[in-house]
Amino acid sequence: MSVASNALFAEYFASCPELLFVASAGGGLLHENEALREVIGPASAEGTTLAELAHPEDRAAILDAWAKLEQADEPVCFRVRLRDARGAYRSLSCNAKRSPDRSAVFGALRPTPEIDDKELTTLRNKARILDSIAEHVDNIVLWGLDSEGTCFYHDGKALERVGLKPGQLVGANWFELYANQPEASGTEIPASEMRKWFDGAVRRFRSDTLGLYWDNWLTPLRGEDGEAGGGLLGMVFDISESKRTEKELRAQLQQIEAQQKVIRDLSTPIIEVWDGVLTLPMVGTVDSVRTADVMDSLLSKIVEKQARFAILDLTGVEVVDTKVASHLIELITAIRLLGADGIVAGIKPNVAQTMVALGLDLSQLTTQRNLRAALQHAIRSMTRPENPPRNGAATAGAATPGLPAPG
Repeated sequence: MSVASNALFAEYFASCPELLFVASAGGGLLHENEALREVIGPASAEGTTLAELAHPEDRAAILDAWAKLEQADEPVCFRVRLRDARGAYRSLSCNAKRSPDRSAVFGALRPTPEIDDKELTTLRNKARILDSIAEHVDNIVLWGLDSEGTCFYHDGKALERVGLKPGQLVGANWFELYANQPEASGTEIPASEMRKWFDGAVRRFRSDTLGLYWDNWLTPLRGEDGEAGGGLLGMVFDISESKRTEKELRAQLQQIEAQQKVIRDLSTPIIEVWDGVLTLPMVGTVDSVRTADVMDSLLSKIVEKQARFAILDLTGVEVVDTKVASHLIELITAIRLLGADGIVAGIKPNVAQTMVALGLDLSQLTTQRNLRAALQHAIRSMTRPENPPRNGAATAGAATPGLPAPG
């Protein structure tokens, strides 16, 4: 570089309105321009470190930033409060980079918006609340991504369930981390899907990883301008225990339903007491559900056995409501449509009154005093030598049994 160029560069460095400095590898100030010297005053004596000028609470952040500078060639950005010439602390953002020969650090400082003590206390309380949730809630994972997909917060007691440690993914860009994740892996979310999360919408979905079930909540983070797009907050709850409980309850309900079906089948057994004669003894309370099951089972059995008679034995039935009585009449009608005869036996007086009160047509209803009488009626009807057609009328032109055909 020529002498003129060196002089021009020195003049630029000295008069630049930005707060510029050159520091040693250990953080001691070697050179600072006039703008920075005006801010920090005589405290900028050669060899003073930024950590010494920083607020005690910010010194750890500076040391951490310097450690990153030793490991990487990329610029490192951080915020710090530096003591100015009047002894007050000013909030500044620092952008620093290691020199090509790695013997020094070049940096620039810029003022950041001031935060009063009340706002700072509020922010710290919010951070404490977030950390407390991550530390004490047993089934939660919390993570935050900036607008570029880089993780800046990663904590929660449930992390250990998937083999991760708190903060393990901080600094990792999740778009790159999951870039090769298959779309249909079923365990992790591919990067192509993650990019859709940054549209400012709140999302909730379920996922599973390593045999665990998760309830995911994604909410947008607002930028400094107050608009969505500042990043993303993820709250993930391990719901494996409730999922297992749900499966157990479903299995129990299925078992109960199967048991109830067995009970219904046992409470309404269809018995073939004679060739072509089925009987259905009903005991206890008869409701709409039970009569519907009876209708399906009995009609199927009539077709299967090609039965001629179906006897409904109501001897053990004490109460029948109007709706059930209507169902019984419909059942008898359905039996007739299948070519069989339905017989109702053992009707109690109060049941008979209910059926009459309905105002239904009972003229086609065949009843008997008890099951024995109903069986005798069915057997007698099937063994009678002269058995007319079921509708009681001879087909035109046909001979009536026992009589000569019309001449």
